[in-house]
Amino acid sequence: MEFDYVIVGGGSAGCVLAARLSEDPQARVCLLEAGARDESALISAPAGFAVMAPLKLNVWGYETVPQPGLHGRRGYQPRGKTLGGSSSINAMIYLRGRASDYDRWAAPVAEGGHGCAGWSWQDVLPWFLRAENNERFDAPLHGRGGPLNVADLRTPNPFCQVFIDAAAQCGFGRSDDFNTGHPAGVGPYQVTQKDGQRCSAARAYLHQAMARPNLTVLTGAEALKVRISGGRATGVDYGRDGLLETARAAREVILCAGAFRSPQLLMCSGIGPKAHLLEHGIIPLVDAPGVGANLHDHIDYVINRRHASRDLYGISLGGGVRLLSEIGRYRRERRGMVTTNFAEAGGFVRTRADLAEPDVQLHFVIAMVDNHNRTMHLGHGYSLHACVLNPRSRGSLRLASPDARVAPLIDPAFLSDPEDAATLVRAFGVMRRILDAPAFAAFAGRELYTEGLDANDEAGVERAIRERADTIYHPVGTCRMGADAGAVVDLQLRVRGVAGLRVADASVMPEVVSGNTNAPTIMIGEKAADLIRNSN
Repeated sequence: MEFDYVIVGGGSAGCVLAARLSEDPQARVCLLEAGARDESALISAPAGFAVMAPLKLNVWGYETVPQPGLHGRRGYQPRGKTLGGSSSINAMIYLRGRASDYDRWAAPVAEGGHGCAGWSWQDVLPWFLRAENNERFDAPLHGRGGPLNVADLRTPNPFCQVFIDAAAQCGFGRSDDFNTGHPAGVGPYQVTQKDGQRCSAARAYLHQAMARPNLTVLTGAEALKVRISGGRATGVDYGRDGLLETARAAREVILCAGAFRSPQLLMCSGIGPKAHLLEHGIIPLVDAPGVGANLHDHIDYVINRRHASRDLYGISLGGGVRLLSEIGRYRRERRGMVTTNFAEAGGFVRTRADLAEPDVQLHFVIAMVDNHNRTMHLGHGYSLHACVLNPRSRGSLRLASPDARVAPLIDPAFLSDPEDAATLVRAFGVMRRILDAPAFAAFAGRELYTEGLDANDEAGVERAIRERADTIYHPVGTCRMGADAGAVVDLQLRVRGVAGLRVADASVMPEVVSGNTNAPTIMIGEKAADLIRNSN
């Protein structure tokens, strides 16, 4: 089959590109997605995401290599494997990050930036606005009429107000909009939902576009290699139904397979660190040391506390009866507990008074969350998460095999930089202060693992963190964008050394944004579509 554009990965950016590029009726567009269609009720019903990652439903169930910074543990790295990608399995929080994040992307290297001119806050804001349909906020900082619906939760959980009140008692201000470019304080998160259902990138962009005759969407199609001839990408080899097939690209191949799969596919195709490729018997076509480097992620620590309220999710007979009732309500009204994204509230706080900007993000969750929900506990409870917004630790992604069907070696090098651990130690103290505030007095409960641990015992807190911290699912950076020769893609997201090949997903971020990464990835897809249209 021959197309003008072949897009690999039907996730947050891939859905955007497939929809936007196929708006031109003359452009033949093919989208390859390794997972299935997004038809599961666990995807559309917001609360369903709580079981997908632990049960490995609609996910790539990746693990990291053993992490010295986490006492040798392997971290869990679930990524979306269905139409919509990780936007079909995530907590639906709509966050852009800070204006200073993007300004640092765009600033010259000599000034401490990454040299990505054209990617400053003012440069990318129009693409956020173009994507967004915000039900509450309007111009100039929010969009109306875009495909991605952003809304307040229809049925907020009462415990989230307890958290907000407790944070206020600790001196943290209230924020009603975290997306002005300067997030600070605590408050409720807005979510990518519409009428009480998940609004993934697939639902927002792809479902309508799939009716176009010039758009071919192939699910169950696992990309194995980019075909390169004469220094140009000419197509993608993929496996489907046990057969090896090729989608040829007359104009461009665009990798939107995420921070793990995109660099893996580049290396399997001969683009990557020369010595590493030779180790696996791959003929190096482009010696690109940056492919797979610069992997980093938001490291997260959680405090769980028990409480018997049936307003909280948990395992009990009464809770089961309540859930059955709530499922019925959801079917009738699209309201109630099934519309929750669990992490309904949170915020951005400083762990030291001398910091210019918040260094930690909080997520308050209306359930106990242990080991990515893979370790279950009887009873009910709540949890408070803290993640390091600007981690200094940097790791890498490398091949375990020249076969792209074999999971890569993922090494985020969590807590390898001591400052990241120090930030989480301070964050532990902040979380304890909030959970011990008067607003929580009527809802106090025993902590799962840290009951009796003194927050002032820095060594003990650090041990507890290294025993249980892990990702909050925001890996980036493995196909870094930049103006320098070491960058994997240039400022138009074109892979250096190969014509007709781009990467457009979270892997191109030179530095992770200060917040959840789904909305920025959708923005990257929107901007990439415009860059491609203007160059062809």
